[in-house]
Amino acid sequence: MPIRQTRRRFLTSGLAMAGTSALACAPRAFAAEGTLETTAVRFVHSPAICIAPMFAAEELLRAEGFTDITYVATPAADVAETIARGKGDFNLAFALIFIKAVDAGLPMTMLAGVHSGCFELFAREGVRGISELKGKRVGLKTSPPDLLTLMASQVGLDPAKDITWVTGADPSIDPLQLFAEGNIDAFLGFAPEPQELRARHAGHVILSTSADRPWSQYFCCMLAGNREFVRKHPVATKRVVRAILKAADLCGVEPLRVARSMVDRHFAARYDYASQTVSELPYDRWREYDPEDTTRFYALRLHEVGLIKSAPNKIIAEGTDWRFLDEVKRELKA
Repeated sequence: MPIRQTRRRFLTSGLAMAGTSALACAPRAFAAEGTLETTAVRFVHSPAICIAPMFAAEELLRAEGFTDITYVATPAADVAETIARGKGDFNLAFALIFIKAVDAGLPMTMLAGVHSGCFELFAREGVRGISELKGKRVGLKTSPPDLLTLMASQVGLDPAKDITWVTGADPSIDPLQLFAEGNIDAFLGFAPEPQELRARHAGHVILSTSADRPWSQYFCCMLAGNREFVRKHPVATKRVVRAILKAADLCGVEPLRVARSMVDRHFAARYDYASQTVSELPYDRWREYDPEDTTRFYALRLHEVGLIKSAPNKIIAEGTDWRFLDEVKRELKA
């Protein structure tokens, strides 16, 4: 039987289970923070299920005082540029995207880590590990090639020479379909792609960033904002951080309700894929992991393989601000 809800039920029942009441502590917290500089906030998003906290945060944001909340649909490749150009204020996305944006000089500020996981590397029968991808054809559709480059480099492969890349750059080519039909050897999937491949009984997983080290020890998706917005609107920024992290808790305790809401609001196409994704991802990692460790880990590896020019310390100094996260963690006793 489908789960049905009203906004009030979604807010009150979800927050009660999560132990995070947006309204009970609001007057005291708001008084200490000062006046909200703007009541409008824009979130840039790509077609991804794992960023469920960004969608689940809408009622929490209203409880924080925001009245104009906009979700700007953007192709995955353009999210950082959209934020940097001021066409959106915040985004929840893979850490690599933000690190490369900061290295390129885009005015981005990473604010918090939200969860780990997201990516799964599928292979045909007979391929048991990444090292066996040498000389093979590997597909990518929405996943960033940089992640597979790091994975291949870690096991001693030269990604440019040892792997034949099959991407979705050509609209006539569907790498996921090619893999499902057995025409390429591996595919790096990003939700809902792994869910589709499992439904089609295509291949087997040889690496999951939710379970396999070192990838599982670091954040996948992080929250970042336009640098000028963060500088001009510190109270609004803190309230956004707080709402997103409370929404992550909500995803952890009521994944099916969150998944149903995403489908009803057209942020996800299929309830079965959305419910699998939200149920499986570790949305409590924001309480345990250090986002600076994640930034340093990925920046170092990107620098080592020549994908960025900046050293990790420069990325951290120019592209991060953990003050809001630290305050929210103290408030929520993370």
